[in-house]
Amino acid sequence: MRKKLLTLTMLVTIALCFSSCYTIEHTVGQGAQAFNVETQRQWYILYGLVPLNDVDSKAMAQGKTDYTIKTEMTPLDVIIGIFTGFVTIAPRTVEVRH
Repeated sequence: MRKKLLTLTMLVTIALCFSSCYTIEHTVGQGAQAFNVETQRQWYILYGLVPLNDVDSKAMAQGKTDYTIKTEMTPLDVIIGIFTGFVTIAPRTVEVRH
């Protein structure tokens, strides 16, 4: 029983250490000047190697020259990935504030 608990604890720790939850933020021009937010989900196959759709952050900024792009794997993306991961499809959220 104790060995099973130790093994389970180690597996959970390794899974948490190697999870790919990350956030990347880019500032274009002076950055976001207002609180307008556009959000789209980007889809990848083969665990992020091949994009399935095109998310155009410049078009999401609606012609503005100052905006901030935030790309992240949100908790919702993780939940979706649990169900789509067995067919190697992974989502990621792109948010543009302008």
